Amino acid sequence: MPDARAIFSRDAIAARLAAPPPHGPREPHAVRLAPDVRFTAAAVLVPLVNRPDGVRVLLTQRTAHLNDHPSQVSFPGGRVDAGDADRIATALREAEEEVGLAPSRVTVLGHLPDYDIPSGFRVTPVVGWIEPPLDLATLTLDPFEVAAAFEVPLAELLDPARVHRREFQFNGRHRHYVAIPYEGRYIWGATAGMLLSLARVLDLG
Repeated sequence: MPDARAIFSRDAIAARLAAPPPHGPREPHAVRLAPDVRFTAAAVLVPLVNRPDGVRVLLTQRTAHLNDHPSQVSFPGGRVDAGDADRIATALREAEEEVGLAPSRVTVLGHLPDYDIPSGFRVTPVVGWIEPPLDLATLTLDPFEVAAAFEVPLAELLDPARVHRREFQFNGRHRHYVAIPYEGRYIWGATAGMLLSLARVLDLG
């Protein structure tokens, strides 16, 4: 892996996000909704926290009773509301609602390509930079949606050696997905897919 100190700086990540998206073979797990499918627009915040020991990604564990993606590890986010000015506004609003992260704490660096989910969501991942202090213990979690908030080192999430590719049968169709195990948690599905998208933008895979 290239030197993390060089590629994980705020300016370096912003420059990569501003460049045209890299082209290459699509991951087998990637979904593309059919042109005639009515999708639900959504956005998530990919929060990068600049810790002294390296950049970390803030993630949430969803509560078990939710109808959409219960108990999964995810980024703060949700569907676009009519009052949102753009996808950035959606991501920042949802992050404040879910974990109490004020928009003023986030420097938006750019966004990744839209990510389609089989359930009919088209998600825009907005990448944000956060400077400490940020104490996870003082975050205000939405008890209905968020069971926990935690951080994972960005370098570990983007290490190709940690990515597991899996497949399964669902409704008679052969489906692929990716997963990234970390300290007893299983980061998979759309969240893992968006992290792979970030790795590709940063020229890591």
